[in-house]
Amino acid sequence: MTKNFEIYKCSVCGNVIEVSHSGEGTLTCCEMPMSLLDGKTTDGATEKHLPVVEIKDNKAFVTVGEVIHPMEEKHYISFIEVITPSNKIIKKKLNPNDEPKMHFCIKEKGEYIVREYCNLRGLWKTSIKA
Repeated sequence: MTKNFEIYKCSVCGNVIEVSHSGEGTLTCCEMPMSLLDGKTTDGATEKHLPVVEIKDNKAFVTVGEVIHPMEEKHYISFIEVITPSNKIIKKKLNPNDEPKMHFCIKEKGEYIVREYCNLRGLWKTSIKA
């Protein structure tokens, strides 16, 4: 069974999908089951992957890593997203050479989950309380 907001990756072709409606069954691609990505919360890599969130005046500023993540053709962040306390998604799609940053307004009280996806190192997440 899939659940809302889960992210899956095909181990054959590299397709990445996010579930927008929970359902029964197994997600497949290239005639193989897709792998559920569980966002990592600690980073031992040289390039930092964890989203860093700074809050100022009801705005949250997200940067990928304490040291800015590289954004090269072969290694880059493809998206940053926020899941709000009311389960809305705010997402920024990124391309190589873009800055791995985004900002959003904090309009609700509660937990915000901030995730980013690195094309080489996978899914990373952190959360903040507002």
